[in-house]
Amino acid sequence: MTAGAARLWVDASAGIAGDMLLGALLDAGASLDAVRSAVAAVVPGEVVVRTSAVTRAGLRALKVDVESTGEGHPHRSWARIRALLGSADLPAAIRDPALAVFARLADAEGRVHGIPADDVHFHEVGSWDAIADIVGVCAALVDLGVDRVTAGPVAVGSGRTRAAHGDLPVPVPAVLELARGWQVLAGGEGELATPTGMALLRALAESCGPIPPMEVAAVGIGAGGRDTGGRANVVRAVVGPVADAPTVSDMWVLETNVDDLDPRLWPTVLAALLAAGAPDAWLVPILMKKGRPAHTLCVLAHDRDREALRDKVFALTSTLGVRETPVSRTALQRDWRAVTVPGGEVRIKVGLRAGRIATTTAEFEDAAALARTRGVPVRRVLDEAAAAADAAGLGPGAPWAQNGAAI
Repeated sequence: MTAGAARLWVDASAGIAGDMLLGALLDAGASLDAVRSAVAAVVPGEVVVRTSAVTRAGLRALKVDVESTGEGHPHRSWARIRALLGSADLPAAIRDPALAVFARLADAEGRVHGIPADDVHFHEVGSWDAIADIVGVCAALVDLGVDRVTAGPVAVGSGRTRAAHGDLPVPVPAVLELARGWQVLAGGEGELATPTGMALLRALAESCGPIPPMEVAAVGIGAGGRDTGGRANVVRAVVGPVADAPTVSDMWVLETNVDDLDPRLWPTVLAALLAAGAPDAWLVPILMKKGRPAHTLCVLAHDRDREALRDKVFALTSTLGVRETPVSRTALQRDWRAVTVPGGEVRIKVGLRAGRIATTTAEFEDAAALARTRGVPVRRVLDEAAAAADAAGLGPGAPWAQNGAAI
């Protein structure tokens, strides 16, 4: 298991499927026991996850097989799978991204078939196979310490394939739906990208591009089911520690001007957008036509969340239109350190640059909760936390060790 935070870059230039990505992460060092434990928490006694070493076009790779241990598996709807994940004994770091992946998959299938996402049913094999792949990948990411995922363009294939609904063009409709906003290429004959693999990539990866500057700590190679001559049927996972240099991300700002919303609703709108995945959301007071006071709602969004956040803006406000502008965000790496103050602890958010502390800020909610408990002003607890941080050597310019402590 990788110590500390890590980043992952996925090479899907030969295609992607859930078992291929899972194999690549296991080959990169993720614990098979951790994956099996997470899958068993959702579908106990239904499947077993096995691995084997294989070659694909002469390259060594790890093949994952999800085998049924039961006599028959029910057809499960997205609503039922959501309930299974919600009731499973899983940490939020595994459960929440798994829910996001299934939501993407169900939404795409629903659009293809013209039905609500909750009515989408995963067929007999896909019901447990997809659960194992998706939950397994999310568990592997946690075990590797990955907190940031990017990926390259996806090879989706070409030609036609047989499916439960008959003869279909490649890429199949669900894959093409999931590929909206992502770079794709044909890459070869046949079906190279599956809906589960594409859903994993779109829900977990924040951007599409070449391998970023990084220190390579581990490389994993996951095998597809076929050994195709002349083309290695594999997914590669490149894992490395998160450097403390600023991170530049391609993002979007969604904006809309609103002059007729009850102002008491704005705090709930902002909270809902942040809960839906927006890294930031804010209001700008403006004057509109005829001198009407109004607000510009601004929402910062990763490309993968842009459509969902746009839908949220329409649902939560009275606007009739949303502007969208591509932006580049440069962000310092962040870490946390708890300091002791009278009555408890307050977390200190630390911004890092070139191996040193650039900024420190006491977590307001921690201070507010402690202030309520002690019956003192919040300002007093914030001052105490700042003093404790200085005493602990957490001042700007201080060096920062890999274990998350000032040195």
